[in-house]
Amino acid sequence: MKQRAIVVAVLGMCSLSFAQAKPAAQNPPAGQAAGQAAGQAAAAPQGKRPPQAKTQPEFDAYKAAVAAGELTDAEKLQAQKDPSTAAKLLTDAAAREEKAADDFATKFPESELRVVLYKAAMQKYQQANNADKMLEMSQKTLTYDADDPLALLGVAQVLAERTRDTDLDKDQRLAEAKNDAERALLTIDTDTPTASVPPEQLNAYKGFLKSDAYAILGTLAFNAKNWPEAETNLRKSIEAFPQQLDPVAVFRLAVALDMQSKLPEATKYIDQAMDLTKDRPDTGVGRAVRAEKDRLTKLSSGTAPGQNPAPPKN
Repeated sequence: MKQRAIVVAVLGMCSLSFAQAKPAAQNPPAGQAAGQAAGQAAAAPQGKRPPQAKTQPEFDAYKAAVAAGELTDAEKLQAQKDPSTAAKLLTDAAAREEKAADDFATKFPESELRVVLYKAAMQKYQQANNADKMLEMSQKTLTYDADDPLALLGVAQVLAERTRDTDLDKDQRLAEAKNDAERALLTIDTDTPTASVPPEQLNAYKGFLKSDAYAILGTLAFNAKNWPEAETNLRKSIEAFPQQLDPVAVFRLAVALDMQSKLPEATKYIDQAMDLTKDRPDTGVGRAVRAEKDRLTKLSSGTAPGQNPAPPKN
């Protein structure tokens, strides 16, 4: 699973969704509302209205559900002392969040805040690298909001990264991944709440989502050995969010260029991937990057045999 999603997806969506989720204010008199609309029309931000509670009890139950999924102080301390337990602690927290979301949805079956809670569980499962549960929560989110870009990308990412050649429904899964990623590229601008969000934060969040969408499309083309299409989409992924580069996307772009005999540019990106993974050279992506670096070095000296590097395991 792509780990760079943790920082932006969690912090970004917390600010975009949680801070916006509050009881809806009472409607002003018609004349007052019309005057406000006329005065604010030019400054009204584009995007979907953020989810809101209709009553105070609903909002209180929502806050309790959010709190249920937070790591306790004891869990945070344990994770710091023993990082090997972090995934399990995050999975436990995600399970609490999921149960709280289910209970909330049962008690408030019409609430707009259901989608926020299931996205929170989705993100926690992502942090725990639990692809099956991340997919489940993403799909559940889409039952409440079929155009939510984060949930669309959650489904697309898991399907793109975890579909195998031996899967009987391989073609269906890959087609769904592509459709969801392409759909997200449209709904990022139309379905991301914008009210009260600082423009810089909003632009960064949208840039991250677009980068993720293009990375997924690039991955699908990469795995299909469609090198020109992989190159196009992976370039777009890097350009959409250059302030936080994904080493897997950079590595795959280098390979796509290599497979088209664009060796100088491939070397440029593999060197960048080397730098991005210098602190974790023994991980799956770290080893793949170094193998590709060795290959390009040998190719440049005219000694490397032709081969197709395997994608790293995430």
